[in-house]
Amino acid sequence: MRWNERTTKFAIVPFFDRLALSHPIVQAPMAGVSTAAMAAAVSEAGALGSIAVGAGDADAAALAMAEVRALTGRPFNVNLFTHAPPLSDDGREARWLAALTPLFQRFGAPPPVTLRPSYRSFVEDDAMLATLLAAPPAVVSFHFGLPGPDRIAALKGAGCILLATVTSVAEAEAARSGGVDAVVAQGIEAGGHRGAFHPEQDDALGTFALTRQLSVWGELPVVAAGGIMDGAGIAAALQLGAVAAQLGTAFILCPESSADAAYRAALAGPGAAHTMMTAAISGRPARCLPNAFVEWGKQATLAPPAYPIAYDAGKALHAAAKAAGETGYGAQWAGQGAPLARAMPAAELVATLVAELRGKAVPPYPRNPPAIRS
Repeated sequence: MRWNERTTKFAIVPFFDRLALSHPIVQAPMAGVSTAAMAAAVSEAGALGSIAVGAGDADAAALAMAEVRALTGRPFNVNLFTHAPPLSDDGREARWLAALTPLFQRFGAPPPVTLRPSYRSFVEDDAMLATLLAAPPAVVSFHFGLPGPDRIAALKGAGCILLATVTSVAEAEAARSGGVDAVVAQGIEAGGHRGAFHPEQDDALGTFALTRQLSVWGELPVVAAGGIMDGAGIAAALQLGAVAAQLGTAFILCPESSADAAYRAALAGPGAAHTMMTAAISGRPARCLPNAFVEWGKQATLAPPAYPIAYDAGKALHAAAKAAGETGYGAQWAGQGAPLARAMPAAELVATLVAELRGKAVPPYPRNPPAIRS
């Protein structure tokens, strides 16, 4: 959808024809936070709801899709992780576990003996492909890269619209060459894991700089993502050439979110103004609210094991800490717009965003500024 300055309405572009969206809004597929109820509520409200199935297996994905379909007949997005399968390094993993051992001991729990990937990449998960082809969703999106051409061809043949997260024009060109229909331009402001194909080559472009570069490049429709929290942010993205904006952190405080009480409290607290990138939790750079694990990672002198092998240790540590009453070791992902998060039902948030976008509402933000850190 293109923003029309004169009429302040939206004109359908071919990418959205089959989705029949009323609003240029995509709810980000946040693993561990987004739910079937959230996706369905967003889609029912005229935007594009999303579920993330990359952190589970094919059976879990089938169940999640069925849950969404039980709540809405409208299109929704299913997101997959497409990272390169990790190479295990016994020595590196042993050193990482040794470094984490004092933390486990603090909570009276033994560290894992060995580490393994927490989940499989779609690039090698035939069962996940079969599940998607058995009941194709309207949209399938990829994060961390692209699957092989055979998988892309199969999904396109099943009628799926394909999105890919990109962090540069070069990645967008790879997505276009690979057969993807549109790109999600993820700026460095975004919460959670960076979708860079090769994190070591990341130029850390901001959302608006990346969105504008991709818009001028002009080969694929662009969905802007990262730090966008309200209608004004959506409007700015559309003015820069995006066809829609993807919002994730904005939906974490919705009741449909599966974020726990500690995560919600952290997002609503002063730490929201100080998000930071960390690889300590999962082995891959991700933007997180400041907490004890992130602070430990800042001081660590070792590089973590490959993603998502390191996540196996991170999840175990979080479980041990939580059992002992400590909530500061979880993956509390959030983007740089976190202080603007609002607690309201997902459908109400979509309606609020649309009203703000059309200039018919003023964002109802908390007016207490965050404290300045010393």
